[in-house]
Amino acid sequence: MSKPFYITTPIYYVNDVPHIGHAYTTIAADSLVRFHRLAGRDAFYLTGTDEHGTKIAEVAEAAGKTPQEFCDQVVERFKEAWKKLDINYDYFVRTTDQRHEAGVLKLLEVLKEARTPDGRDVVYADYYEGLYCTGCEKYMTEKDLVDGVCPDHKKAPKTVKEKNYFFRLESYINIIREKIESNELEILPEERRREVLGLLKQGVPDFSLSREHVKWGIRLPFDHDQVAYVWIDALSNYITAIGYGDDPEAFDRWWNRGEVVHVMAKDILKFHCLFWPAMLLAAGIKLPDTLFLHGFFTVDGDKMSKSLGNTIAPGDMVDRFGPDGARYLLLTQYPFGLDGDIQARRFVTQYNSDLANDLGNLVSRVGKMVVVNFDGKLPGPHSDIAGLSDLMAQSEALPGQVYEHVKHFRLTHAIADAIGLVRAANKFFNDTQPWILAKQGARDELGGILYACCEVIRIVATLLLPVMPGKMTEILAVLGQDASQVTLDSARRFFELQPGAAVTIGDSIFPRIDVSTKKPADSAAKGATSDDNLLDIADFGKVEMKVAQVLAAETVDGADRLLKVQIDLGSEKRQIIAGIAQHYTPDSLVGKKVVVVTNLKPATIRGVESNGMMLAAKKGNKLFVVTPDGDLPPGAKIS
Repeated sequence: MSKPFYITTPIYYVNDVPHIGHAYTTIAADSLVRFHRLAGRDAFYLTGTDEHGTKIAEVAEAAGKTPQEFCDQVVERFKEAWKKLDINYDYFVRTTDQRHEAGVLKLLEVLKEARTPDGRDVVYADYYEGLYCTGCEKYMTEKDLVDGVCPDHKKAPKTVKEKNYFFRLESYINIIREKIESNELEILPEERRREVLGLLKQGVPDFSLSREHVKWGIRLPFDHDQVAYVWIDALSNYITAIGYGDDPEAFDRWWNRGEVVHVMAKDILKFHCLFWPAMLLAAGIKLPDTLFLHGFFTVDGDKMSKSLGNTIAPGDMVDRFGPDGARYLLLTQYPFGLDGDIQARRFVTQYNSDLANDLGNLVSRVGKMVVVNFDGKLPGPHSDIAGLSDLMAQSEALPGQVYEHVKHFRLTHAIADAIGLVRAANKFFNDTQPWILAKQGARDELGGILYACCEVIRIVATLLLPVMPGKMTEILAVLGQDASQVTLDSARRFFELQPGAAVTIGDSIFPRIDVSTKKPADSAAKGATSDDNLLDIADFGKVEMKVAQVLAAETVDGADRLLKVQIDLGSEKRQIIAGIAQHYTPDSLVGKKVVVVTNLKPATIRGVESNGMMLAAKKGNKLFVVTPDGDLPPGAKIS
């Protein structure tokens, strides 16, 4: 882990504006590099744009601009999008940079002079005739077409015959296979590794290094009538950006002595897992350590499409949820690396649940109790508190668990474990009831509870700093902590906070999102759409819940899941039907006090009238009836 850490995204083609797919990869890489820096590693993060090719020239001409003018304009959209998402890259490479061009020219010269392991020229000239899709910037075969057209661009490719320079890929296939099988070249997830090995078994033809008829690009140093093909131009950015061609010391530091990780979507697997390693082998350059190819995603179950109206602009997400909310929501939809579905319809629900209710509310109520009861000075710890030892054990284990996930690219798991500790702290807070201790004047125990909760908040905020850098900085500031000074090691230790330190609490860290206005609510949420399963507070107030005591229970004939339950509500007795027969015997319910919704319209279930609903919670496959905390009489109102 002492090696420098060098991580890259693919460079994004500037014929389009930044979209949620670009953002997903870029946020993931940004979070990974921040995690490694948190662990004390020297790290470098590269992203950028791919700006050459016929497609760019055609789009620029249609816009009445030169290709360079068009690229200069569009690239700013990417930079602005990454700024809004708080992407902290170290270098933004452009393939139109003179520095990049110089590095590509050097690599081309090295390849032109190189020889394959069996002594042949790595680069050779030949003529190629085939179907060429301008949109894909690649040759295609009849097998690639659907009804005679490119399946992605819905146009018939052109038949092109031209002189090309080719790279002798076949000479490196066996070497690449050996390095993948030995994990010297690690390809993740495992499904992608198997896919690459399958391609190698099928045989892969040599590929073109140049194009004769392309005008917008880097001219070959050994044939000015030819322009470097997009893949040698674009892939080379990973080394030109860190000094290949002009800064050998930096190149040696990050590439030769560092851990090199490329992160991308799986659609560019062949070029990164076959072409790129072969080019590096031929040039005598070390291979990257890891290629991580994450999956594709749908949006609310459908492929993202302008015609369906389900495209998501990164800027729109930031406007609604803030940069940290947007980053959190995108990284927690499904396990990183797999294909999955982004449930945009549930963004508000998840934001309000995870961030506003769980994390934000924990910070708010703990901070306010310190301010009110201890004049804003952090109280000291106290050991004799029920549940504290378990909370401490979970807290101290979490940093190691999170970083282990990160080292194996399990970003979603790392975040989920951190949020799991937040929920454990909320349970600890609720179980210990510090508000009662405050009324009783039990300051030592009250202080110990608040101290423990503050420590959990510090640890969680440190571990989620790479994912939500802005908001976690705010949370750490509540505890008087400087986010630039926290480390993974400091998160491993409980009792790091000093009693007497100032605790300050201001506005809510994560204001609830009011769906009706699409802005953070000023205080309480005013409402939500039915899609979010949220109620107006006024609507919730209409629900009447009371404590009931079970008088008798029996099974419902012909229904193995239902029990007919007689209950006492103090002022009246009722009959309700509850779907808990597989979890409770009739006798086990008699005498139990339960919580019942009492103002539902009567319903007939399996021919039996039910006048109310018993509340139950589910854990795994088991149902547990909700019971009151305390010896409350039948009819006591739940509010």
